[in-house]
Formats: sequence, C-alpha cells, structure tokens
Amino acid sequence: MDKVKEIVPKHVAFIMDGNRRWARSKALPLMTGHARGYGRVEPTIEYARKKGIKYLTFWAFSTENWNRSEKEISYLMELFRKLFKEKYIERLAKDGVRIGVFGEIKPFPKDIRENIKKVIKSSYKNEKMFVNIALNYGGRDEIIRAVNSLIKAGKEKVTENEFSKRLYSVGQPDPDLIIRTSGEMRLSGFLSWQGAYSELYFTDKYWPDFDEKEFEKALLEYSRRQRRFGK
Repeated sequence: MDKVKEIVPKHVAFIMDGNRRWARSKALPLMTGHARGYGRVEPTIEYARKKGIKYLTFWAFSTENWNRSEKEISYLMELFRKLFKEKYIERLAKDGVRIGVFGEIKPFPKDIRENIKKVIKSSYKNEKMFVNIALNYGGRDEIIRAVNSLIKAGKEKVTENEFSKRLYSVGQPDPDLIIRTSGEMRLSGFLSWQGAYSELYFTDKYWPDFDEKEFEKALLEYSRRQRRFGK
C-alpha cells in the first residue's frame, strides 16, 4: 500500500456526540458519560497542538439541548463552570492560545457568563492557536442572527464576505474537517454556513472513546481526500 502524504488541516471541528450512549453501554449514570466526555477535550487539544492544527472548534451545547432534563442541564452547567475556571484554560491563554465561544451565552448563569468573558478577554490578542467552544449554538440560529444584524444595519444586498463577518467565526478559516462521533451521520446544523466545503468524517466511536489513535485515523482519512471546492 502506498504511503499517504500527510496533509494537516488548519481547522478541525468536533460534534462531540455519544456521551450518554457511552454511559448506557456500560450501565453507568448518564452524568458519568458527560464527565468522561469533558475529560477528552484537553487531550484532544494537546494532540492537535502537536500535529500543528491551528484552529479547533468543539460543539459542547446546542440550542436544542435546553430541552433535556433539569438534572442533566444542571450537571452540564457545572461542567461549563468548571471548564472556564480550569487551570488548563489559563495555561492555554498564557501560552498564546485564543479561547473563543460560538453561540449566545445570555441564557447561562451569570457566573458562567462572567468567567467566559474573562477567559475571552485574557486571550483575545493570542494567535498561536484558536480554540472555540460552541455553547447554546445552532447553525440556523447563527444564520438568522447574521441576517437580522445585516437588516438592522440597513443592508439590502450583501456579499458572502460581508455575511461571513456577521458570524461567530469571523476572522477564522472555515473548518477543513468536521468530525462527528457516535455513528450518527449528519451535521445537525453544526456550522451550517462554514461547513459547506468541509470534509466530513463519521466514526462509530463514542466521544469518551475518541482518543489520539482515533483522531489520527480521522486525519489519515482527511489526507486521502481530494478537495476540489466545486472545481
């Protein structure tokens, strides 16, 4: 078999799916699945840094996730509270990594909002690497917000470039590769605009089991793809 020439994507985005199914498969509480999934974020970032991937986006909470049980939402809020107080996040910021959030954070508890704003502000000028956390995010919601913003600005006709400047991802390249775990083969509205030409990779592995070896498989598959962008 011919050796595949490695092509490192600039931007990889993750739909971190399967935490609850992972827990059920092991007869564990659902919250244990979320905790294990949370624990996979740091190793994933570190592996991406080692590979030279400059942009990462993690879909952590969708606009539809508010429909889950009060107990589950409360636990997820605790994880987000922990995430934005994490010493690891502070180290990333000090090491030149910019932390960003895609989504409307107003519905989150005040202390979480304040911690998010603090982390964003402290890392705003960093350019070594970009890590985005999608919270209360939905692709359709993002597009509608962009449209309403343009209407408010009095625009009647816009270019793709002008529209892109109204998105959460402004200033960042579109994802080269979108990875979804757990066997589901759809994007569910994730980065609907930005993902138009992204390579898609679906794996049966649940997110808590998506380790460095699985990440490498996805990157190898990406290297095999021929990206034409409609040409």
